[in-house]
Amino acid sequence: MIIGGFQRFSLIDYPDKICAIVFTQGCNFRCPYCHNPELVEIKRYAPAGLKEEEILSFLDRRKGKLDAVTITGGEPLLQSDLELFLSAVKGLGYLVKLDTNGSFPLRLEEIIRSKFIDYIAMDIKTSPDKYNQLINRKIEKTKIIDSIRLIMDSGLDYEFRTTVMGALFKKDDFYKIGKLIKDARLYILQRFVPSKTLDDQFLDMRGCSDEEIYTYREIMEGFVQRCVVR
Repeated sequence: MIIGGFQRFSLIDYPDKICAIVFTQGCNFRCPYCHNPELVEIKRYAPAGLKEEEILSFLDRRKGKLDAVTITGGEPLLQSDLELFLSAVKGLGYLVKLDTNGSFPLRLEEIIRSKFIDYIAMDIKTSPDKYNQLINRKIEKTKIIDSIRLIMDSGLDYEFRTTVMGALFKKDDFYKIGKLIKDARLYILQRFVPSKTLDDQFLDMRGCSDEEIYTYREIMEGFVQRCVVR
């Protein structure tokens, strides 16, 4: 895998577990507000130079002190040898969480069937009709819908989440998202924080007011089992 970073300790990236985080490099989306540009534009940023063997060795030494490992990106499903790494991490006895943008449902299905993961977090970027505009790429909306169905039917723990910017979202977007994930266990509204972005123009974009985000939460509570603002 192309590894763009490794965080040895986190209390927030796997619910109720102490985890390490592996960041893969490379993404097929170009969301302008992305806060990890170094994981998206490989040509602009050199890989971190971390080897899988180094990470697995660390994880082996930390057995009993860490509970889980989160694989995030970028988009991890771009990594052709992802399954081998997941298998090795599971072999060490860890819980594994996979973050994805949901654009590779066939690969996601294979990984779910492999039983190498325990938790899935999928970003839902926006309402279906605005996807291509926001991610600056063309994608078949059916792929996003297929991934949502796979995740909800997987029997695994999961969450869906959306990063919210005031200028990019309207109430109608959340009614459309709500219909996509109706009866989902958990949906998270993440506030946009302009620290670093793929497109520097978005550093000056406003986040989301409390009034807006709690209005969106109220809408989503009508569709999902639990909605959280983060």
